[in-house]
Amino acid sequence: MVRRATLDRGMPGAADDDALLSDPAPARASRTAQQTGGRPWRGGGGRWLIWVARVVAWLVLLLIGYRGVMAIVTGETGSTPASPPASHPHSSFPSTQAEAYALQFGEVYLNFAPSTADRRAALLAQFLPPGTDSQLGWNGAGTQRLRSEEVSSIQVRSAHAAVVTLLAIVNSDQLIQLGVPVYAAHGRLVVTGQPALLAPPARAAAPQAATVNSDSVAQSELQAQLPAFFRAYANGSQGTLSRFLTSGAQVAGMNGMVTLGQVQSVTVPPGGSTRDITVVVAWQLAAGKTGSSPPATSRAPASLTVTYRMTVVRQDGSWYVQSIGTSTQTPGPP
Repeated sequence: MVRRATLDRGMPGAADDDALLSDPAPARASRTAQQTGGRPWRGGGGRWLIWVARVVAWLVLLLIGYRGVMAIVTGETGSTPASPPASHPHSSFPSTQAEAYALQFGEVYLNFAPSTADRRAALLAQFLPPGTDSQLGWNGAGTQRLRSEEVSSIQVRSAHAAVVTLLAIVNSDQLIQLGVPVYAAHGRLVVTGQPALLAPPARAAAPQAATVNSDSVAQSELQAQLPAFFRAYANGSQGTLSRFLTSGAQVAGMNGMVTLGQVQSVTVPPGGSTRDITVVVAWQLAAGKTGSSPPATSRAPASLTVTYRMTVVRQDGSWYVQSIGTSTQTPGPP
C-alpha cells in the first residue's frame, strides 16, 4: 500500500499531460539537467562558432568598405603599382668625356698644311681605328687654320655611340660646324669614321624692340646721376660703388679694365619707385702695353658702346642701383 501510494503521487495526471504537450521545453530542460549533473546547458551545440564567424565576417566587410573609401579619396587603383622606370641605356654614354675627346680631335683635323702633313697624320692616328686613311680624306694640298672651336651639341644614339657637333671658326672668318662620330666602350674612345662638315646655325630674325614712352622726369634725373655710378663701376672700388647701391645689392665693378666715355642714352618706362631701365654706355678700353711705340693711328684708346639693363629704386629723392646686367634690346644702327 505504501509503495502504491508513492507511485500514485509520482504519476502525472491528465492536466499535467496537457501542459507537457503544450510546452515541451520543461521536459527538454529536465533531461538536459539530468545529463549534465544538474547544471543547466546555456548554449546549443556549435552555436558559439556561428557567433565567431559572424564577427569575422563583419570585420572583413568593414575592412573592404574602408579600403574602398580610401581608394576613392586618394585616387588609388587596385592595379599593381608600376615599377620605377629602368635607366635609359643611353644614360651610360660618357658624354662629357666624348665632348672633350672630339674637341681635341677637331684641333688636329681642322688644321692642315703640306709642311705639317706627317705630324698631322701621326696625331690623327691616336683618334682613329687601325687601318684608317692617315689623312682622313685630306688630299695633302692647301692650308687651313683653326681659330677657335666649341662644342655645339651632342646627340647620343646608344650606350656606345654619339655624334659630337663642334662649332668652329677656320681661316680668318669662316664659321662652320663639324660632326664627329664617337664610339665609347670600357672607358675607351675612338672616332669611328670621317667627320661631316656642316653649315653653321642659321641667323635668326630678332624681334623689333617695342617703342617705349620714356618718363622724361625720371630720365632727366638718371641722366644726371648715372655718370657718377658708371665711373665708380669702371674703377671697381666697393667703398665708392656702395654709395650708389640699394641696401643689400651685390654689384662688382670692372677693376679698371675700362674708363667711362659717356652715358649715351637712358630709357625709363613709367612706373613706381622701382624701374627697369635701359642704358647705353660708351666705354674706353685700357690700352695694352707694347715694347715699342704704337703708330699714331692706334694711340687713341679703343671705344666700345654697350647696352645695359638696370633696375633702379628711388629713395629719399635719389635713384639707387639694385642690379645691372645684359640687355636683350636689339642694337640700332651706329
